[in-house]
Amino acid sequence: MRGSVKRVVIIGLGSGVGCILLSILLIAIGGLVEEDTPCDIALVLGNQVHVDGTPSDRLVARLERAVSLYRDQQCQYILVSGAVGKEGHDEAVVMARYLVQQHVPAERILVDSEGWTTWHSALNAQTISDEIGLVDPSVRAVSQYFHLSRCRLALKRAGFTTVSSSYARYTERRDLYALIREVPAFAKYFLFKH
Repeated sequence: MRGSVKRVVIIGLGSGVGCILLSILLIAIGGLVEEDTPCDIALVLGNQVHVDGTPSDRLVARLERAVSLYRDQQCQYILVSGAVGKEGHDEAVVMARYLVQQHVPAERILVDSEGWTTWHSALNAQTISDEIGLVDPSVRAVSQYFHLSRCRLALKRAGFTTVSSSYARYTERRDLYALIREVPAFAKYFLFKH
């Protein structure tokens, strides 16, 4: 009896670990796949702003990817979405300022300062696109690759029908932790309409 219980426990644990590893792999692959189709809005998700008001390297990479998309005529607008972080800066305002410095026309930058979470950013993107008169707009999420599967899901749940993504060209050691963290985060977004 003990042997069969032990075997069931080992099989159960092995299956659980296997599911987690498969989920991590699917999240990573899903974030690294890009479609080369133009969109109406490139939605840049916020990230840390330093105490001195400059964007973190992760955030710069997201913004640079959006600038590249705009210059390649892959988007009409760039929507920056964030909130006031613990450092005391409005991420969206900092992002908009960075884009202007990169010569993106101010009238092509949309600002959402109430993007506290990925879900809020998705909902706010829908509201903002309605406000500027876009009918059934296409949107492309711009973030780190591990974040994009959840971003696309949130955007679809918020009502966008044409959703794609583009990953920031920046990696670091903490990406492994972020990938693991994304498994329960994605599951939460998948199971609940936030």
